Amino acid sequence: MQWIRAAVQTVRRNGLDAGQTVKRACTGPGRERDLAVQAVKAAMAAWIAWAVAGWWLEAPVAFVAPWVAIVLVESTVYRSVAHGLQQLAAIASGTVAATAVALLLHDRMVAMALVLPCAVLLGQWRRLGSQGIYAATGALFVLTNPSVSIAASTARITEALFGAVVGIAVNALIRPPLYLRDTRAVLRDATHEAHDILEAVADGLADGRWDTDEADTWHARALRLQRLVDQARAAVGHSRESLRINIRSRTGTSGTASPPGKEYDDAVLVLEYAAVHTAGVTRTVLEAAAEDQAVTRPESALTRRYADFLRQTAHALRLYSHSRFSRQDDQELRQAVQELRRTLDALRHHLSQARPDAPGEVAVNGALLTQAHRLAGQLVTSET
Repeated sequence: MQWIRAAVQTVRRNGLDAGQTVKRACTGPGRERDLAVQAVKAAMAAWIAWAVAGWWLEAPVAFVAPWVAIVLVESTVYRSVAHGLQQLAAIASGTVAATAVALLLHDRMVAMALVLPCAVLLGQWRRLGSQGIYAATGALFVLTNPSVSIAASTARITEALFGAVVGIAVNALIRPPLYLRDTRAVLRDATHEAHDILEAVADGLADGRWDTDEADTWHARALRLQRLVDQARAAVGHSRESLRINIRSRTGTSGTASPPGKEYDDAVLVLEYAAVHTAGVTRTVLEAAAEDQAVTRPESALTRRYADFLRQTAHALRLYSHSRFSRQDDQELRQAVQELRRTLDALRHHLSQARPDAPGEVAVNGALLTQAHRLAGQLVTSET
């Protein structure tokens, strides 16, 4: 009975998630609505291709047109065009090769044994990209047909061409996808996570919470932050691609901000530095907190100063995000960076005056100061 209850809970949870997804798609712009629009567009492309090729013209292999049309409503217009050309090249090459060999040998089974290995190998050609598999698919369509003829193969290639034109046209002319909003959301999420991690470490240092479990949690979050930065970098590239061959980017009807420019690259670079050096800070704290490490913890005055530095860094990161993507005045950011510089100078002065006796404490102090310099350096450079 336990597995039944678990199954019911899983179904209920998935149903609630699906309901929330539908609600988000209906209530406002976002990823869910974008996906719903692309699904409707793909279905529309297939319907148009079949209405013309199958219902109106009654083409002999009309099913090829909607099949190609639906798969070419891609996430960007540029990708639709690029994949469309690759797919047509793959289908044509597989169709021509299978037709020629089948007509020459007059035996479809022998032709299949000879053509399919070559078609699969051709599909690995890098110029065909992810569409290379359609070389083997095109060959199979020919060789599994009861009759092989040049006319049927020509019709098949023609229908594929027509379906590609329909799919690309629908994607390019009906609300072509743009992803600037998604890119800003990913960058903000990564910035907020970096802010929250630094705040958590600062609170722990100020309160003297140096236990291994909490330090390990901080370090694990810092390592996950790098994955968010990688997602942000990929999102910036995706946004730029979505603007290529896109009429919305030229007519200004997208309702979004300017295309992703240097400010997006700068934001990703700042986040990358923050991720790398936040991981360094949390690693140093974890090593100092570990019971099996012969490391003397820094004295409380240093940890309080360092906690202040981390809080100011977290605050500056959040202000940086607002300044870059919310069109806010960056005067507050400049003030925060100046305060960050003063805190870093004070931290450096405090460490230079300290005379720790234990070598372990010297090592920890040096590691923390090094991470502080690196963490502040890129943020200061980007602000100026």
